[in-house]
Amino acid sequence: MTIEQLIEYLKNYEPFMKQVAAWYTVPARQAVYAPYPDDIDERIRNVYMQRGIENLYSHQRSAYDAVQKKENIVVVTPTASGKTLCYNLPVLNFMAKHPDARALYLFPTKALSQDQLSELQEIMKITGLSIKTYTFDGDTPQSARKAIRTAGNIVITNPDMLHSGILPHHTIWVKLFENLQYVVVDEIHTYKGVFGSHFANLMRRLKRICSFYGSHPQFICCSATIANPKELAEKLFEMPFTVIDNNGAPCGKKHFVIYNPPVVDKALGIRASAVKEAAKVGTLCVKNNISTIVFCRSRLRVEIIATYLKEQCKGFSVAAYRGGYLPNERRSIEKGLREKKINAVVSTNALELGIDIGMLDCAISVGYPGSIASLQQQSGRAGRRGTDSLAIMVATSSPLDQYIATNPHFVFENNPEMANINPDNLLILMDHIKCAAFEIPFGIDELFTPHHSTTREMLEYLAQKNILKESAGKFHWMSDIYPANDISLRSASHDNVVIVHKDNHAQVIGEIDLPSAPTMIHDDAIYLHQGQQYYIDKLDWERRIAYCHEVESDYYTDAEEKTDIHVLEEFESKPLSIATLSLGEVNVRTKAIMFKKIKFGTHENVGWGKINLPELEMHSTAMWCSFSDEIINTMEREEAGEVFLGLSYILRNIAPLYTLSDYADIRVVFENRSHFTNQPTIFVYDAIPGGVGISERVYHIFGLIAQASQEAIAACSCTHGCPACIGPMITREGIKEKVIALLKNLHHESEGQTQHILH
Repeated sequence: MTIEQLIEYLKNYEPFMKQVAAWYTVPARQAVYAPYPDDIDERIRNVYMQRGIENLYSHQRSAYDAVQKKENIVVVTPTASGKTLCYNLPVLNFMAKHPDARALYLFPTKALSQDQLSELQEIMKITGLSIKTYTFDGDTPQSARKAIRTAGNIVITNPDMLHSGILPHHTIWVKLFENLQYVVVDEIHTYKGVFGSHFANLMRRLKRICSFYGSHPQFICCSATIANPKELAEKLFEMPFTVIDNNGAPCGKKHFVIYNPPVVDKALGIRASAVKEAAKVGTLCVKNNISTIVFCRSRLRVEIIATYLKEQCKGFSVAAYRGGYLPNERRSIEKGLREKKINAVVSTNALELGIDIGMLDCAISVGYPGSIASLQQQSGRAGRRGTDSLAIMVATSSPLDQYIATNPHFVFENNPEMANINPDNLLILMDHIKCAAFEIPFGIDELFTPHHSTTREMLEYLAQKNILKESAGKFHWMSDIYPANDISLRSASHDNVVIVHKDNHAQVIGEIDLPSAPTMIHDDAIYLHQGQQYYIDKLDWERRIAYCHEVESDYYTDAEEKTDIHVLEEFESKPLSIATLSLGEVNVRTKAIMFKKIKFGTHENVGWGKINLPELEMHSTAMWCSFSDEIINTMEREEAGEVFLGLSYILRNIAPLYTLSDYADIRVVFENRSHFTNQPTIFVYDAIPGGVGISERVYHIFGLIAQASQEAIAACSCTHGCPACIGPMITREGIKEKVIALLKNLHHESEGQTQHILH
């Protein structure tokens, strides 16, 4: 069956179409071409001509012309539109004429780096050009490192290695920094939140070292579609940028479907499992030889759906792909997809990025992935030039997914989200000023941030702590520590937990980041890896090792966490008649407390157990809504608890849509009696150490979020509350109405209208 035949079959298959909330069709797009520039080296032109690229796409030519004008550029075009050529063409052409020139390529993952290395080495082989290209990362042998430092024209690396392995050792990278002409940064939309805030400071350090050696490189960036590419690029690099977005790449007709699983209990608003429904659609695709990718938000869902597909699709090759797999395992899966040896892959967002896995026919997203940009990236994995493609979002029962199912225009007609960063987050900034001082002494009046006072204050603070010493007009590094080693660019935690197969010669089967470990690999957990179940015998927290053995289990485990919020400082507040809105800094403490055993197939709860692990903590920014005694006294105690839990639930789901932020970057916690306010309080906080401004935006547009939340609940057809509006825990009559009333009040209050509607 071809993809066109499958699409036609689905359109005529009533049980499927009955659950389709929206079916959008994007017409095929013809290519818009532009000729090669006259000054392109003939050898480079010929290698691309041999590949069938007789002309450039319009955006490729625009990118080349802008680079020739010495502009910093950010290319914003869809997946598989040929962005790689946008930077390789000007870089290779310059180096063909200037053999001593250098370029630094930065990719967020090793997989992308390896893809680019293969591409460039093939070009060098065909052209005969002597442009030496190397990757430099944790896997690079010591014997090769000296040659790379001295002879590498193009050095391909990642931010982590630049941070800890290149910039602190710049004195042995003199050839690179003296002759650095271009810095290429791919997938800049990934540099948001804490990672982006770190990266912006990393670029401050890079430019500082380049200036020390007398070079001023040009920046060439690529991005998926986001709302603020120019703003993000200029925040990351603190330089003016030109946006290239005149996409000239062709594509076949695209079909995008929002599929809402059937309601199995109308009164409770419970729908069929999105996991099971996605597995059904995936099975249909695989059995009809449709190359398919299934995206899931969690590692657990990846393994569950992969297990289902392997059981239902005997004789076909199905793989799971997620963080925690070993590099060789991931490379093998990527190769299998490129060579069409794997029929389907189930993945987290790890395969959203531009890793070369070939073009697939169908992309299935299990639930809204957290942002419009991510949904576009995932759907963009399906599609070949000249043929139809199919993308299906299978909605879960969450209010966020149900809001999209009933308001599909939100994802199809709105711009993608903004990428938020805060380079001057004091915790992050302090870390990088330490690193910068280690690399090169700071001048008395030297700026690291645009704000002179901030730089000077931090330098003087570090001098007081005897980490720096002021001498001869400079601040010199005095400490014995190596600062970069203690800083992780990607999370609050530097550590990973290694998972060891104790019955197989202590074989390492995977690893997990520290914040995820308490909920995934606690004692007695079932850890899923490529459809195989492993029983976690012991998590050695101190040594960061989990010991496991293979089992055949008919259940998986799912853990629950408890979160405590302590207010450190209140920045500002807005008094309302029934509540007070506040903004400030908080300490968040999270602890895994118990796990449930969930049976495969039926998803019923068949048992539980306790988790005994230390709590994790971080500082962040938050807004909170504390409710007055007046409103509390209108409700019974148990009733009030359910009302505020329902209110928290809907806010958690609607806030990301209106803050234009990723679902994963925001958290909501309700406390019956807050330590700080001594009142029932709902906290909305940035799930990022130090915060990046999301909760601050919630604070300022709280009225708009309250209005949208109210409308979402009112539109839900359930009787008393359900997972699609105020949550699965509500059983009491009247709770749904009281949550709506509260939201209505908060909405009007934010607009200056006081309505005591609960009385």
